[in-house]
Amino acid sequence: MQDVPIEAQRGTLRLSTDRRRLDPSAVLALLRTTYWGGSLTPEALARAIDNSICFAVFDGETLIAFGRAVTDLATYAYWTDVVVAEAYRRQGIGRWLSETMLAHPQLQGLRRVSLLTRDAAPLYAQLGFRPGAGSLKYMEYRDQRSSSETPAA
Repeated sequence: MQDVPIEAQRGTLRLSTDRRRLDPSAVLALLRTTYWGGSLTPEALARAIDNSICFAVFDGETLIAFGRAVTDLATYAYWTDVVVAEAYRRQGIGRWLSETMLAHPQLQGLRRVSLLTRDAAPLYAQLGFRPGAGSLKYMEYRDQRSSSETPAA
């Protein structure tokens, strides 16, 4: 992914899209706290990080929030793996992370930014996300060789 790293600060927290700051084991540990990240392998995560714009929030050196935008940088982005560590929830960090994702300079002018959520729809609605077009049917293809039965977020 040829994205331009950005950084932002809010109090003692720092948000960065610089992949060099990511500790893949810390990302994996955070994702494993979610309903969708339990079967993610380190190898798959490494490929995902390499091929996405990654957003990480740190408290000092501790990773406390993460999200990825899978995108062509021209027409479409799909948000996935958006998570805030339990101890940091309900402090506005998820909103800050989401606002920063929406404002990323290389994600402007896209036709569509989409996501799937089980429990954060109210947050995303506040940011302007709406249910998709009713006439479209959500479909997916799953590799039958994959051992994961849980869809990615």
